[in-house]
Amino acid sequence: MLISGSGLTASNEDFSDDPTGQGSIIINRYLQAAEADSFSNAKNGPLEVEIEASVPKLNEHGHLKALRKISAVGKITYRVLGFQGDNTIKNQVIARYLQAEQQGQDDKSLTLSPANYKFKLKGMKVADGGGNVYVFQVSPRKKRVGLFKGEVWLDTQSYLPVLEKGRLVKNPSVFFRQVDFQREFAILNGSAVPERMSSVIDTRLVGKVNLSVAYSSPAAVEAEDGVAEEASFTPTRN
Repeated sequence: MLISGSGLTASNEDFSDDPTGQGSIIINRYLQAAEADSFSNAKNGPLEVEIEASVPKLNEHGHLKALRKISAVGKITYRVLGFQGDNTIKNQVIARYLQAEQQGQDDKSLTLSPANYKFKLKGMKVADGGGNVYVFQVSPRKKRVGLFKGEVWLDTQSYLPVLEKGRLVKNPSVFFRQVDFQREFAILNGSAVPERMSSVIDTRLVGKVNLSVAYSSPAAVEAEDGVAEEASFTPTRN
C-alpha cells in the first residue's frame, strides 16, 4: 500500500458529483490519518509473510516464507526463511512481486492521493468483519504502471484503508494481459497493517498466474535450518 505524503488535500473540485462535500471531508481525514500512519510503520514490528504462487497450465507452484521489516524511514526489506517448490515460480513470479513492492515504496507518483487519483464516494456499508466502511471508487489521473482502477474502503473510525481492489491500468510487463488484485488491512494501534493480498495475472505465454500473500506476527524470527538470506531479489532472465 502506498499512502499520501504531506501537503496533499482534496478539494470540492475533486468531487464534482458530490455537492454536499462529504467525499472531500472524508478523503481529507484519510490523508491526515495516512500521514500519521507513515510515521508509525516501523513501530508495528516485523511481519511474517507467506507467499503462495502457482501457474496451473505448467502445474508449477511455490511457497515462500519470509520476514518483512519496515525501517524507521519506511524502507521495506525481506529476510527469506524458507522456500519450497519450483525455482521458476520463485525467480519469475515471487521475486518479481517482492522487487516491485520494494521499488515502488518511495514513488510519490503511485500514492493513493488526490494528486494521482479521482475519488467518488459510493456510500457506506458494513464490511465482512462487521465494521462500517466508506466505499470510494478510484480511477487514476494518468495511465501509469502501479496505478489501478477499482475501489478503496476506508474505516469510518480511523479513516484508514481496510481494503483496496481493482485492476492495474497499465501492465508492468509486456507478457501480462491484465492484473487483478485485492489487498486487505487490519487497523492496529492507529496503523493500517497488511493482512492478505491476492492477485490473478493473465499472461500471454503461460496463461493464468495465481499469487496470494498472508501476513502475521512472527512467532520467532530465526531462520529455518539456517537458510536465511536478505531478499534483495533480482528475477532470473530467461
